[in-house]
Amino acid sequence: MKLKKLSVGVLIFSTLFGAANTYAHQASEQFQILLEDHWQTANQEQIFFRKDPDAFRMKGKLPEMSAKGRERRSNYNNDLLARINSIDVTKLSESEQVTYRLFKYERETEAKSYQYQDHLYPLTYYSSFFSYFAGAPANMSFLTENDYRNYLISLADYPRYNKEHIVDLKQAIKLGHTQYCESFKGYENKISKHLVANVEDSVFYAPMKKMPKAISSSQQAQYRQQVKTLIKDTVIPEYQAFYDFFTQEYMTNCRTTAGISSVKGGAEYYQYLIEFYTTTDLSADEIHQMGLDEVSRIRLDMQKIIKEVGFKGEFKDFIQFLRTDEQFYTNTALDMMEKASYITRKMAAQLPKWFSVLPRSTFDIKSSPNGGAYYVASDGTGTTPGTYFLETKDLKSQPLYTLEALTYHEAEPGHHFQSAIAQEVDMAEFRKTLYHSAYGEGWGLYAERLAKEMGFYQNPYSDFGRLTYEAWRACRLVVDTGIHVKGWTRQQAIDYLADNTALSMAEVTGQIDRYISWPAQALSYKIGEIKIRQLRAQAEKALGKKFDIRLFHDQMLKNGSLPMALLEELTLDWIKQQQS
Repeated sequence: MKLKKLSVGVLIFSTLFGAANTYAHQASEQFQILLEDHWQTANQEQIFFRKDPDAFRMKGKLPEMSAKGRERRSNYNNDLLARINSIDVTKLSESEQVTYRLFKYERETEAKSYQYQDHLYPLTYYSSFFSYFAGAPANMSFLTENDYRNYLISLADYPRYNKEHIVDLKQAIKLGHTQYCESFKGYENKISKHLVANVEDSVFYAPMKKMPKAISSSQQAQYRQQVKTLIKDTVIPEYQAFYDFFTQEYMTNCRTTAGISSVKGGAEYYQYLIEFYTTTDLSADEIHQMGLDEVSRIRLDMQKIIKEVGFKGEFKDFIQFLRTDEQFYTNTALDMMEKASYITRKMAAQLPKWFSVLPRSTFDIKSSPNGGAYYVASDGTGTTPGTYFLETKDLKSQPLYTLEALTYHEAEPGHHFQSAIAQEVDMAEFRKTLYHSAYGEGWGLYAERLAKEMGFYQNPYSDFGRLTYEAWRACRLVVDTGIHVKGWTRQQAIDYLADNTALSMAEVTGQIDRYISWPAQALSYKIGEIKIRQLRAQAEKALGKKFDIRLFHDQMLKNGSLPMALLEELTLDWIKQQQS
């Protein structure tokens, strides 16, 4: 009798277990179909929400930037939210639940973005839709005839793309959402540099100068002629049209007050941008005070180095010495890139001691086509490397004493490291290119500091450069909120940044204009870095001798880009697992 009861119990358990498995399988399948649908649509739209804009590439028809296109994407996003809410998250696996929560967070954030004025600001001091378009060929690999055919389609489609942005900018003029006059003085030069007399001097012709041998010489000649014609008759006239609009209409209506809060709805828009870029609910006042505290802390470390090198004079005198002494600058682009390359190779040898997972993909170092220094990730196909772009045109704006910190931030163990690993990990496609600014830039800033632990910055001036970069990011918390909430003038912000960092004056002015024209983005660096350092301190305290820095770093990187709350939750779960 007991045996029979046991058999019935086993049968009931098996039936229930089988039903649970069926429900779990159905939920998982439903979720995977949703993710695949979203990814296919994102590729068709050529717009990937919260992707690093520096990684813009052309692939045939360009994205539709019109109000109709935004409405279509908004409606589709709302449909995705309805569909994801119908999935029972408790029936998904642990890893699927992380993806579910992240996907839902992104769709909710995207829904919120359509309520605000993002589309009215396709121009910032740092970049623009037309500069991303011009920079795209340098981010691409041209290996097959299909690559060139797609390129022809993209160039031919630029007039529509350009006109759609002009429509948005005319709406911005009407609503008062233009950029600040002083920050955009001379901005037209960023447009006019593409109005070249010789087509072969255009950045758009660069992919035609060296073509794969697999393409016949006659076909190469045909592609070259087609591209020349498109540049001359289509692309350059559109840049001219935009130049005329910008100088004659946009700048004559530019904003006369620096802060975004000065325009209607600007205060609410700034709080939305804080949430978007930092992925937190911090207020502007909290961020401002955090910045003041960090600047004070870092200044003490900077004073120690000034004393160490035996400099006689005040802090401001030391800064002036760094900004003007010839020993801290190079006079050739090649020398700058060679020095950066040497730094990356020395770092590469130390990485296995600090990380157990290393990326397989490589990165290149190139001169920046649009100025500034930044990193562009691979497109994930295996045909393009990551690229660390360096400022080599204005060598006085890139002192050598900050080159180490810059290189660790942009290359390894910074942006290349995190983006390459994200693309190589087995996870949903949307997660591989997702870019939360607080996570990405926070990691880049953490990487600068980590290099000190790894034994770098042996030269005290380079170590001061590291600290000036950290102070720079702390100052951002002060000046960005100061400008956009507290009524600071442009000059106030310039003075504060100049007084508290060793950035060149060209960098200082350019950075302040960047913050004025791109509100809240610059807050993400320090906010993200502080959170990562807090999580590491928690792990070290909880695990004691069990703490393994290599495993901690792997935990930080293995899930790709995350909002701060989810990063914290997953890290605390990891700490509990390590304890047990």
